[in-house]
Amino acid sequence: MIRYIIKRLLTIIIVLLCVAIIVFTIMHFAPGDPVGLALGDIYTEEQYAAKAAELGLDQPFLVQLWVFIRNIFMRFDFGTSWVLKTHVGTELFARLPRTLTLAGISCILEILIGIPLGITAATHKGGFVDKFCIFLAMVGISLPGFWIALMMILLFSNTLGWLPSSGVDHWYCYIMPCIANALTGIGGLTRVTRSQMLEVINADYVVTARAKGVPERTILYSHALPNALIPVVTHVGTHFATAIGGSVVIETVFSIPGIGFYITQSLGNRDYPIVTGGVTLLALIFCIIILLIDILYAYIDPRIKAQYESSGKSRKVKRALKAKGAAA
Repeated sequence: MIRYIIKRLLTIIIVLLCVAIIVFTIMHFAPGDPVGLALGDIYTEEQYAAKAAELGLDQPFLVQLWVFIRNIFMRFDFGTSWVLKTHVGTELFARLPRTLTLAGISCILEILIGIPLGITAATHKGGFVDKFCIFLAMVGISLPGFWIALMMILLFSNTLGWLPSSGVDHWYCYIMPCIANALTGIGGLTRVTRSQMLEVINADYVVTARAKGVPERTILYSHALPNALIPVVTHVGTHFATAIGGSVVIETVFSIPGIGFYITQSLGNRDYPIVTGGVTLLALIFCIIILLIDILYAYIDPRIKAQYESSGKSRKVKRALKAKGAAA
């Protein structure tokens, strides 16, 4: 298991390196003149050249790329904002709790609503309740999050005046952003839970439990659901990681000062250190979440943990046999 985790950590480093290179390359060749935007409307050629040298944009592309990778991966330095003149790493980690809060509450809503809906649909297969749950799931999947967010602002903020349309000054400021960010995940989790429960709900051990007189609620939540959790956990974890990346849209609509809103503002200003640093940090969080999901599999299903352990033992046996063959 430890060998598997180390291998995955090495894979994460490679993935982050590729993401950093791709993002930096895209931003480097994107249209726009960050030097001109930083100087304003009026400047001389000497001022332009001095500013380009200050930002490091007078160097060849490969040199700029190497400096960026060296600072990120060797010095853990995200650089300084060209426009705001603030340290990008400090700003990113200061805004990260708001983004994680938004994604975390969204996933909690997804679990609390999506799993019961999926179980209810599976236990009423083919009936009205099943069709109604599927309809709700399809509506949640089909409607874009930003459109739902705008409609909620028009109804609950502009018309009724119940909730604020922007900011995070109070806890209730998260209500509309979290709901808008969670609806797609709720629909997807409902469908995944329903399909997995239908596979295990008629299994032999479930039929045996019913024959022994075990209460139906106990059968569903103590016997059937644990055996259907692998795809459910995958969906929840993936949606949590996606919700962090998708916060770019939700945070912009509700003006939440998180990482997504920070990146969106920097795009208009051609503030490339914020974009490259922010995307690299989001990619790191995504990779860590996926790794945690894989580790969680071993604790949900002992068979997966046994596979990890058996693969490690088989490698040890092979090395021992090779050593004996070499000695002979």
